[in-house]
Amino acid sequence: MAPPNCSTSSQRHRSVHHSLPDKVRIVEVGARDGLQNEQATVPVPVRIELIQQLADAGLSAIEAGSFVNPKWIPQMAASEDVFAGLQKRPNTQYAALTPNLQGFERALAAGADEVAVFAAASEAFSQKNINCSISESLKRFEPVMIAAAKAGIPVRGYTSCVLGCPYEGESDPQIVLQVTRALLDMGCYEVSLGDTIGTGTAGSMTTLLEVLLAELPAASLAVHCHDTYGQALANILVALQLGIATVDASVAGLGGCPYAKGATGNVATEDVVYLLQGLGIDCGVDLERLIAAGQFISQHLQRSNQSRVAQALLNRAG
Repeated sequence: MAPPNCSTSSQRHRSVHHSLPDKVRIVEVGARDGLQNEQATVPVPVRIELIQQLADAGLSAIEAGSFVNPKWIPQMAASEDVFAGLQKRPNTQYAALTPNLQGFERALAAGADEVAVFAAASEAFSQKNINCSISESLKRFEPVMIAAAKAGIPVRGYTSCVLGCPYEGESDPQIVLQVTRALLDMGCYEVSLGDTIGTGTAGSMTTLLEVLLAELPAASLAVHCHDTYGQALANILVALQLGIATVDASVAGLGGCPYAKGATGNVATEDVVYLLQGLGIDCGVDLERLIAAGQFISQHLQRSNQSRVAQALLNRAG
């Protein structure tokens, strides 16, 4: 299951796309965004083991839990216990999603290294997802940002529905820009652009990023692509070519979106790593160990591994 030899392909790709980053940071969201959208609730020891295996594979940014009301997302209950049970690796950031000040205080007490807040580029999605308007959601984050600055905790932002909304259709890049800029202005060090229902294409991703990058630095943006229509890797490649160097991904393609009917999971981390290695881009991840982590959680959930790369390499090895 060795990764492809990319030394020869590296220079060829670089000559075509001069703006490809030399290094890409993968934010692993499987243990949070992935598991929270699976039907089964995963026991704390299994969640801890998954996170340990992901860290051992070389992933340096891992979403480990979410401090939201368990009534809304029961899969993320007991995130305190998950953080308490982690044997943290040095140089690895363990993040938590925090929708409000109460969630932030829980995350801080649990020992999260970083927190994340989330807004939407769609009024209808914002109402359905977090029961308030876009502007109200941003206002809710102000006390979180103040408390995080005081505690010295970095905050990452999410803008969801950047390329399409299940209720409103295609998204307006100008609204995405407004929401993303607002999050950055509040103090988020980076905003992840979420194609929540996976309807984006290389064309719509290019259009969106050209609007955003005319106003915002590439270093402040990340992409978070769902693979509903099989377009996630193409959309990620577009982002890389435009200088984006942070990509969210979910091991074994875990998860989906409970508010977006029919939306499949995030792009599989294994598939993103394979893409990056084929481009000669360093991401610091051991693909073989990553595939093992994906198999571990897939077997626990009694479902097939959604990563095409994992399937191919496991079949070849088997």
